[in-house]
Amino acid sequence: MRVLPTLLIVFGLAVDLAMPPGYSAAPLFAAAALVAAPLSSLRVTIWTGVAACLAMLPVQVLQGSGGPIEAATEKATVLTVAGLAVLINRVVVLGDRRLASARGIAEAAQRAVLPFPAPRAGRLGVAARYMAAQADARIGGDLFAVQNTPYGVRLVIGDVRGKGTDAIDSVVVVLGAFREAAEQEPDLEGVARRLDRALSREGARRGIDAVEGFATAVLAEISDGGEKLRLVNRGHPDPLLLCPGQSPRLLEPGGRALPLGLIRLHPGDSGDSGPPDESGRSYAAEFPPGATLLFYTDGLSEARDAYGVFLDPVEQLRDRPFTGPDDLLDLVIDTIGRHTGSETADDTALLAVTRPV
Repeated sequence: MRVLPTLLIVFGLAVDLAMPPGYSAAPLFAAAALVAAPLSSLRVTIWTGVAACLAMLPVQVLQGSGGPIEAATEKATVLTVAGLAVLINRVVVLGDRRLASARGIAEAAQRAVLPFPAPRAGRLGVAARYMAAQADARIGGDLFAVQNTPYGVRLVIGDVRGKGTDAIDSVVVVLGAFREAAEQEPDLEGVARRLDRALSREGARRGIDAVEGFATAVLAEISDGGEKLRLVNRGHPDPLLLCPGQSPRLLEPGGRALPLGLIRLHPGDSGDSGPPDESGRSYAAEFPPGATLLFYTDGLSEARDAYGVFLDPVEQLRDRPFTGPDDLLDLVIDTIGRHTGSETADDTALLAVTRPV
């Protein structure tokens, strides 16, 4: 695209020399300056306009023109368009600067609201990725957090209702409640109850209906060395266990629990005596040495191709080697892009945790 203005000028000269007098390639010369405006610097845009104006002179000398009025009109047209191209270039540059500033602010907001975890949590290797569905957004409705606590490494990954900037308020509430509860509650059920109450309070404060303000989530507690793993699943896609030499396996709970924030649908439950149903209790799962846990949101499990076929993470990651949590997430993102054609309809959060050998 950057050489297109030069090609237009050369092609215009060839057309002018090949055509009989009375025909003009002035539109091609004018187009060269317009094409250069959004693609090149101010200096290149000015020189392209000058070159377009000068390119008309040899043709008029060699072949003449239809008359002085026609020649003057052609020169004035190209000169006017070249001046407009300079103005367009300035507008485009100013817009790019404003967009870069807005992106910088968005990235700072993401680091404040949704900081990425450190590559190590205790002895565990950790990696995270976030892909927002909303154009030019850096944060949306998905969330994750990893925290060292007196009870081991605790983490959460979740998906609040909605996507894009509309869901950020709920994301802030859930993450704030998790960071406090993870340090204080002796068990994962207590952490889940705290998140439940926080999201319910936020929904009541904002006047959101009980069936509207909710979040699915998986909470995990891993001992420092990874010997013990407990999970609580509140209506979220099941984590995936990947062990070297074995097929990927979903870590499914014994029963399905309601998402966070739907405690208001149970008027008789104050939120202090436990989750809304027994299936929301924590359960133990296997985490062998050298294995990796993959936590994800429905942006992965509900990614569809052009024919509407959902992506199956178990099948797609079968026999796909990787060297660590970062490499695994790069592999998952590449898989999503190939399956969907790089057109995602939902936010996607990914969190990988590897137990050392």
